Amino acid sequence: MDAQGRGRADDVDPADQWVLNPNTGEYELRLTPSTPQSAVPRPRRPSPDDGARTPRSRTTSPEAPGRTVPPQRRRRGAPPEEAPLPGRRGHRPAKRQKSKAKKVLMWTGGTMALVVLAAAGAGYLYIRHLNGNITSVSDDGASTGGFSKDKAINILVIGTDKRTGAGNTSYGDAGSVGHADTTILLHVSKDRSNATALSIPRDLIVDIPDCPTAQEDGTTKTIPGTEGVRFNTSLGQDGRTPSCTARTVTELTGITPDNFVVADFNAVKTLSSAVGGVEVCLAKDIDDPDSKLKLSAGTHTIEGEQALAFVRTRHSVGYGGDLSRIELQQQFLSSLMRKLKSNDTLTNPSKMIRLAEAATEALTVDSQLDSISKLTNLGLELGKLNTKNLTFTTVPVIDNPAETVKTTVVVNETTAPEVFDMIKNDVSFTEVKAQEKKEKAAIAARLKGTKADASEVRVRVLNGGAESGSAQAELEYLQNEAGVLKSENAGNADATQAKTTLEYAPDQADEARRLADIMGLSGSAMKPGESVANSQGLPTMTLTLGEDFKGAGVKLNSSSGSTPEGVQKSTADKVECAK
Repeated sequence: MDAQGRGRADDVDPADQWVLNPNTGEYELRLTPSTPQSAVPRPRRPSPDDGARTPRSRTTSPEAPGRTVPPQRRRRGAPPEEAPLPGRRGHRPAKRQKSKAKKVLMWTGGTMALVVLAAAGAGYLYIRHLNGNITSVSDDGASTGGFSKDKAINILVIGTDKRTGAGNTSYGDAGSVGHADTTILLHVSKDRSNATALSIPRDLIVDIPDCPTAQEDGTTKTIPGTEGVRFNTSLGQDGRTPSCTARTVTELTGITPDNFVVADFNAVKTLSSAVGGVEVCLAKDIDDPDSKLKLSAGTHTIEGEQALAFVRTRHSVGYGGDLSRIELQQQFLSSLMRKLKSNDTLTNPSKMIRLAEAATEALTVDSQLDSISKLTNLGLELGKLNTKNLTFTTVPVIDNPAETVKTTVVVNETTAPEVFDMIKNDVSFTEVKAQEKKEKAAIAARLKGTKADASEVRVRVLNGGAESGSAQAELEYLQNEAGVLKSENAGNADATQAKTTLEYAPDQADEARRLADIMGLSGSAMKPGESVANSQGLPTMTLTLGEDFKGAGVKLNSSSGSTPEGVQKSTADKVECAK
């Protein structure tokens, strides 16, 4: 057999095609492929000069693309053998090597699985432990049923003066049932870009409504309401629970909380310690024997007992009353918020564990927040907020005119309703740069330009959330006082909307700018689109009065970043020294 006959052009000794099979001890003919192949080791034929030498390694031949080397022949009836390792004889069968490797892999994989399961089990047990720390009480139907991820969030935070816990009885009034000493309504906007923390003075005179309250035996008891009493008596007094405080807030502001959280003295101490202290600032030295706060002017990091003393002091700051103490509490909470969101806290596992322990042990939540998973979901939503867009403010109040000695306050009816409406309508007290820029661009594009005469304005008026009769009242104002004679009442809108809007076609822009000027509409309230036909079949604009409508002839305010004059506010992105 020659090389050319097998399709090869090079000189190959035919004897080299006979190779020794080390497994059988016999020579076998292996045909060489016709095209170059990769290196495949094979033993050469024996030479007379070999003697007792160990056969040298097999020669190699190039491999042709797409072809495989034919297997070695074996004796009939002989069992198939595994190919030997190149250049070795007397090795262990590869099958045994594979079996050993498989055992190693199985052992390693089993160990890793055990570690993972142990970690998961520990995590599960810890979550069970944290769930066991949580104390919850019924919301008695006073909330919305819980926050939603796709809506604005309203959380009522209630700080009580209950003296339970180590060392707290020394603060006096050891038998207190726990009144609503510090109350904040936290509103987080729907898009999570901003938030408002509204403090409610404990000495504010309010009307407490009837409060259906679940009893320990499973029955429900209605605790009678009371008119003209301090807000702090909405909790503790006459057996009132946090759900009654929630109802009182709704009665006062028109805002129904989604959830509530109750914190006692221990919460302030343990939470401030868990984060490693909270930075506060004083504009003067303070030595208050009542709260036991003794600090020099300047910046300090406080925790534990000192933190509690700070939020309780009032006689040594401002006017020495509850309103001055509220400013201290707002400073403390804004600083705590910054610390919670700092990398120093979020990247420190031990600090996060201490925080989880402190929060679950010290806080009481409503029945809609009674698990770690629910609290975590709430925390994730609150965590989206930038502290520079969190505004602290207080319900606008004036001294109680019924008192000779001023100890209580009443709602300022001039500015408070506007504050409540801003929260209800999800309007930020803080000017967010992106929103402000967008609003200014909209105003420039929609309000800038010529204005038609009022007599040329054709508009139909719909009621989309304003008080009953508002559409007719506004129509009469437009026709009789504003000169908009081509207007008509189109009844109720298909749906309720928070804000008043004006829809118009591009060729009605001049008319739209005139009506916006008359009503005080912002650029964002103007909605370019298509005109519709009025009752006479003529193209007309559509004015839909929303829940923000204040009354016939009353101009609407801008929708972003404006705070009623005289309303106190501060933001959580910086430290403000208490005076």
